[in-house]
Amino acid sequence: MLRTHGCDAVIRVADEILEAQREGRGVVALETTLVAHGFPPGEGVQVGLASERAVRDGGSVPATIGVLDGEVVVGLTEDELGRFDADARKVGPRDLAATVVQRAPGATTVGGTLAVCVAAGISFMATGGLGGVHRGWPTPPDVSADLQALAGARVLVVSSGVKSLLDVPATAELLETLGVPVLGWRTDSLPLFYTAAGGPGVSARVESAAEAARIAAAHWHLHGGGLLLGRPPTDSLDDVEPLIEEALERAAADGVHGQGVTPFVLSYLHRESGGRTLRANRDLIVDNARLAGEIAAAR
Repeated sequence: MLRTHGCDAVIRVADEILEAQREGRGVVALETTLVAHGFPPGEGVQVGLASERAVRDGGSVPATIGVLDGEVVVGLTEDELGRFDADARKVGPRDLAATVVQRAPGATTVGGTLAVCVAAGISFMATGGLGGVHRGWPTPPDVSADLQALAGARVLVVSSGVKSLLDVPATAELLETLGVPVLGWRTDSLPLFYTAAGGPGVSARVESAAEAARIAAAHWHLHGGGLLLGRPPTDSLDDVEPLIEEALERAAADGVHGQGVTPFVLSYLHRESGGRTLRANRDLIVDNARLAGEIAAAR
């Protein structure tokens, strides 16, 4: 393990990840918010472990990231991953330092994970969906910190577009403003998380892991920041939009806001869809991890 100290903060990097970086092998970062807050109790850990296996199947080393016992841990063990439950803080870039100093368990969001990627020298990440502009902007005035974190990090993120509860066209416009390339994995439009088609157009379509890796390398050579690669879900759920609208209305009626909206909506969708969205969510996360592993290995 490598421990790097800055003030009272500590980043602990697993030996396997350090060795892979020294040898020039691919490393893929994975978040922990989906483990703690995206699935029913216990199931999130299994999705996290399946994602790690998928990264290895793609030819790279997984680096699951979270905060435990006053450390930012890059490369959680299975036992450590099991400690991330609904009581863990949801940790974005702004929350990392306080969570470390207060020795609270913290599950990193996409933005929080990207901040750690920058510190640990990791260039690839996989997740389910990116955060973005919430529906109804500017009421509520809610834009995820994921977007700014991605714009400033030299990291390629593989996801199924942005989270299903968001305003996807507005998020795509903001990504353009921030200079973030939005690539489509064998598609000309940004996936709508559960739904494969119907999103805004992408800035470029890519056909192979090697091509995605070359585009990322060229972007970084030109002093660019992050890139988003949208991979459509294998099994598209084309009838889920009405349920999303119902879930958002219920969240508003119940006074749920801020970081509580996503877990509330996911729970509602999983319950009201008879588990279809739960299965789809799990599958797309694992599939994205496998693709990220292939891209990181091809760089």
